[in-house]
Amino acid sequence: MVFSQKLALGTAQFGLNYGIANRKGQISLREAETILDRASEAGINTLDTAIGYGNAESQLGILGVSNWRIISKIPPVPVDAPSISDWIDDGVEKSLQHLRINKLSGLLLHRATDLLGTQGDCIQRALEKIRTDGRVEKIGVSIYDFDELGRILDHYPIDLVQVPFNCLDRRLIDSGSLTRMKTMGVELHVRSVFLQGLLLMSPEARPQYFSKWQTLFEIWDNWVALNGADPIKTCLGLPASRPEIDRVVVGIDNVSHLNEILDRVNIDTPSLPHGIDCTDLDLIDPSRWNIGLT
Repeated sequence: MVFSQKLALGTAQFGLNYGIANRKGQISLREAETILDRASEAGINTLDTAIGYGNAESQLGILGVSNWRIISKIPPVPVDAPSISDWIDDGVEKSLQHLRINKLSGLLLHRATDLLGTQGDCIQRALEKIRTDGRVEKIGVSIYDFDELGRILDHYPIDLVQVPFNCLDRRLIDSGSLTRMKTMGVELHVRSVFLQGLLLMSPEARPQYFSKWQTLFEIWDNWVALNGADPIKTCLGLPASRPEIDRVVVGIDNVSHLNEILDRVNIDTPSLPHGIDCTDLDLIDPSRWNIGLT
């Protein structure tokens, strides 16, 4: 597979002002159309979206995505839902209506821990029912915690998993999850390869919140400078060099950003500086960032 065809477009920016490196806010419908056209031209066929991404699904439906492979995510299941099955069913139906399609290629739980609670079996049955009736091809989870992923794989037969993976966060490999999932035949998508753009920023542009990890970033920045390394190419090369990874989800702010990525895709395993792998969730999990801190 040509690596550009291994890319999937993240669409959070289609419906939200998303990402610490995003200076332009939610992208316009016209820009979104240009991005989709360029991506299709490059052989990209997968879109990653979610009910929780503002009006991203509706925007995609307006543009027409029936020829795309669509992966969506369902929000955390409310504890007071009268019927979990009906709640999930309604959510899927709304997604299909917004997207103006008849079937999702994949449906993920946005909060994987829902499967580990007291209603886990009920949630799994509801997902399997939607798969059986043909509205979803594959069911799975989007995860942040690899210990939770191991427990889910122990108990539930899922088809698709999305996980974070980048030059700082290599838990996918170190935890053994990569090997285990491929042995089980689970389709694997990775996200956060640029860590929301943090790995592409100059030292001056990084928010003060990240000063706690100054030593780590100095190692990265010095290595980039001394080796004349291309951060985009390096960040893409890490997942590209792993044949076990099926899709690499990248968020796009504009078509120029997409072209930058397409110009740098390759399957060479990058040499990485020693000492930058990190397991501190306050850094590698963007959902925990408090950028307002100084």
